[in-house]
Amino acid sequence: MLQADKISNKKISDIVAERIEDWIRTGKVNPGDKLPSVRELCEMFDVGRSAVRDALTTLKGKGLVEVRRGEGTFVCHLNTAQLLPDVLLIGKDDIHKLYQVRKILEAGIVELATANATNEHLEKMHQALEDLKTANTLKAWEADYRFHEEIVKASGNDILVELMDMVSITMKQAIMDCHRIILSDPGLTEEIKKQHFDIYEAIKSRDGNGARKAMHKHLNYVESLLDSYVTD
Repeated sequence: MLQADKISNKKISDIVAERIEDWIRTGKVNPGDKLPSVRELCEMFDVGRSAVRDALTTLKGKGLVEVRRGEGTFVCHLNTAQLLPDVLLIGKDDIHKLYQVRKILEAGIVELATANATNEHLEKMHQALEDLKTANTLKAWEADYRFHEEIVKASGNDILVELMDMVSITMKQAIMDCHRIILSDPGLTEEIKKQHFDIYEAIKSRDGNGARKAMHKHLNYVESLLDSYVTD
């Protein structure tokens, strides 16, 4: 039987607006950054000038960009809620299930890491923490992924590494949404950084029980943070 993808009834300008909004949501462009010119956007998306202008008008109406006459279009400094459509659509039950998996896996993984981490693993964890100290964009907060990834590698169990790689695909959007929330509040930023440091110190001290407790505390905190942004 012949099959065909459904044809989108969205206007080209709406698609362009979604693509640019995705740049903003994923940190490819940050608050204060200047977007490419209308001509450049036309070339990038292979669309006409009217589609790009309409898309920018839509984004301006959402408060995502501002157009400065004679200068160009710039990404606005945003309220976190403007960039959380995904987390707001995730149900509380989904968040709880996701973090059940994280707590079961990562609490055990971090305990293994305290026994098996090499100096190289510890150095890479420390470098990720150093990068987090000055992280103020979504891109910079990828150091969070690196920190947790290095803990998994330090477990010394290749099967767990592969398993967490698979699970991380499901987790990544929720973690990214959490980073947006964290970036909106300096207090949250400092608390999360401290939690990471406590985990690192327990691993470095070869304190398996302390590392497990620190990881549980961190994951419970993040779960509660995401949960507070979900309405159902």
